Amino acid sequence: MRFMGTYRPRLDEKGRLFLPAKFRDRLAEGVVVTQGQEHCLVVWPPDVFDVEADRAAERSMTDKAARGYQRMFFSGGDEVVPDKQGRVSISAGLREYAGLEKDVVVIGVRNRLEIWNPTAWEDYQAAEIQKFSDLDEGE
Repeated sequence: MRFMGTYRPRLDEKGRLFLPAKFRDRLAEGVVVTQGQEHCLVVWPPDVFDVEADRAAERSMTDKAARGYQRMFFSGGDEVVPDKQGRVSISAGLREYAGLEKDVVVIGVRNRLEIWNPTAWEDYQAAEIQKFSDLDEGE
């Protein structure tokens, strides 16, 4: 399954998020939520997370950048099983990292979902739209 689209769910008072309905079957057995770059959160199906985790672990522990990436990638991670309504709990630490309050933006990014603070997502889009438009220039 490819994850695509933009969704605007809300966190409830307990920090739970309804996964977009069209993705719930794929994610019903559980997800891994990690810190992502640009202060978003990444929601991984476990099999995809395992591939990324193996890739991260292949880098040498003598490489300072690799150690830093592994620390950030794994330290904030949380394995979560959605409840019967399709909600996942987002830990307080992860919510704080991403600046999440009530309103959030969930985007599909091929093999994963990302959860963004709405303002951060709008700022990111504004900064990247011209780069996106220029990608095929010169081909």
